[in-house]
Amino acid sequence: MWNMKFTLVVLCGGWITIGTSEAIYERIYENISSTCHPFEPHLDDLTQEDFISQLTHSCRYDHLSRPPSSLPVQVVFQIDVKHIENIGNTQFKTHMLVQMHFRDDRLNFEKLSPNRGMVVGQEALKAKIWVPHLFITNEKTSYLMGLDRKDVFIQITPTGHVSYSYRMTATFYCSMNLRKFPFDQQVCQLIWSSWVYNETSLQLQWSKNDPYIVSDDLQLTEFSLDGISVEYAKVSISNSSSREWKDPHSSLIFTFQLKREAGYYILEFFLPSIFLIAMSWVSFWIQADAAPPRTVLGTSTMLSFITLNGNLMKNLPKVPYVKASEIWFFGGAAFIFCSLAEFAFVNVIWRRKKKVELVKHSSKYIIKGAISPRMARQDLRKSASFSSLDSKQADTYLAEHGSTNSLNVPSINTPANGDNNGSGSANPTPNPAQQTWAEMTPQEVAIWIDRKARIVFPTMFVIYNLFYWSYVHFG
Repeated sequence: MWNMKFTLVVLCGGWITIGTSEAIYERIYENISSTCHPFEPHLDDLTQEDFISQLTHSCRYDHLSRPPSSLPVQVVFQIDVKHIENIGNTQFKTHMLVQMHFRDDRLNFEKLSPNRGMVVGQEALKAKIWVPHLFITNEKTSYLMGLDRKDVFIQITPTGHVSYSYRMTATFYCSMNLRKFPFDQQVCQLIWSSWVYNETSLQLQWSKNDPYIVSDDLQLTEFSLDGISVEYAKVSISNSSSREWKDPHSSLIFTFQLKREAGYYILEFFLPSIFLIAMSWVSFWIQADAAPPRTVLGTSTMLSFITLNGNLMKNLPKVPYVKASEIWFFGGAAFIFCSLAEFAFVNVIWRRKKKVELVKHSSKYIIKGAISPRMARQDLRKSASFSSLDSKQADTYLAEHGSTNSLNVPSINTPANGDNNGSGSANPTPNPAQQTWAEMTPQEVAIWIDRKARIVFPTMFVIYNLFYWSYVHFG
C-alpha cells in the first residue's frame, strides 16, 4: 500500500490503538500472531493442502497485503507469445503465457518443513496467497484461458520465492499511421502496469534472461514481424474518485514492429484496378459514333472501379489524412473519367457538318481546329489578309520610290544581275489568293484523336505509376 502516515484510532479485539498506520499494522499483526495456535509437529508429514492451510492461516498471513518490506517489492516479468492476429485495423488479439517471479518472506518454510520440496498449485493456492495485480493499459478485453478451470499455476520454493504463471488472451489497441496503406509499417505495444501499488511499493522489471519468447511458427495475419524490443516505463494511473493523479506506477512495455504484407492487396485491388483502367481504353478502338457501346464500357468500368475501392476501404478507420490507396483510387478514377470525356469530345466532332480548315497537318492545328473551328477559320483569314497586305504595301513602296535598283536593292521581278532577259531572276512572291489550305472531315479528325489517345493514355498511366510507386517505397 502507499506509505501514508497519519493518526488513527483502531478498535480491534477489545483494545484500542492510537498511532501511525505502519505502527498500528505491526501491533495488530503481533496481537493476531500471538493468538494463533502453534504449528503442529511433523509438518513434513502433512499433505500439501494442510500445510499451506496452516502456513497461510489468517492469523499469520494476510493475502490482501503485499509482502512487508521497507523497499518496493521486485516483480520479475516474462512473457511467451504464442499467437498474434489482426482483428481490425486498430486492434490485435494475442495469446500468451505470462510469468511473474517475486519473493514473499511470509511463505518461507525452509526451517518449518526442511524435507518438503516446492509447493505447487492452481487457482485454490492462488486464492490463499498474495499475487501482484497487473493489467494491460491499452487492452480492450482480456481473460484467462482454460476449459473447466483457469490456466493458473503457482510455485512456492522453501525460501519463499513465488512463481505465478497464467495463460491469457488479450485484445488490445494499436495506434496506426495509415498514410501509406497498404504498404505501411506499424509499431504496436503491450503495456503492463500495476493497478494497486505505485512505484514506491512495487516495481516491475523484465527478466534479464529471456524477457520474452516468441513462437517460431508465429503467423501474423496480414503482417510480418519486423522487430521486438522491451523497455521499462512509468505511467500515471488514477484508481480513486479523486481527480488528482497519484504517484507514477511501474510499467513494462513490449514493443513489436509490423510490416503489412501487400501481396493480398496487389492481387485483390491493384491488379484488378489496372485491368479496369486499361479496359476503359478499349473505347479508343470503337468508332466515335458508336455511342451505346462506348458509353456502357466507360460507365461500367467506372462503377466497377468505385465498387472495388469501396470493398477495400469499408473496414478502414475514418482518418483525417489521405492514404496511399486513396491516391491510387483518385488517379485511376481520373484516367477512366478522361477516357469518357474523350469519347464525348470525339462524338461531338464526328457529328459536325463542316470540314475543318487547317494551315497544315500538325497536331497543333488539328486540335485547335477541332476545339474551335470558327477561331481556326478566323486565324486562316487573318493569315491570308496579312500576306495580301504585305504584297500591296510593297507595290505601293515601289511606285513611290521608283525601281528598287535606285536603292541598290534587286527587284523581286527583275534578274539579280540587272539583265532583263529573265535569266537568273529571283523566285516571284507567291500570290496568297492562289495558296491552298488543308482540310479534314470531322470524321477524320475524330479518328485522328482516337489514334493519338491510344498512345497518350497508356504513356501517361506509365508515368503516373512511376511517381506513385516511388512515393510508396521512397517517400
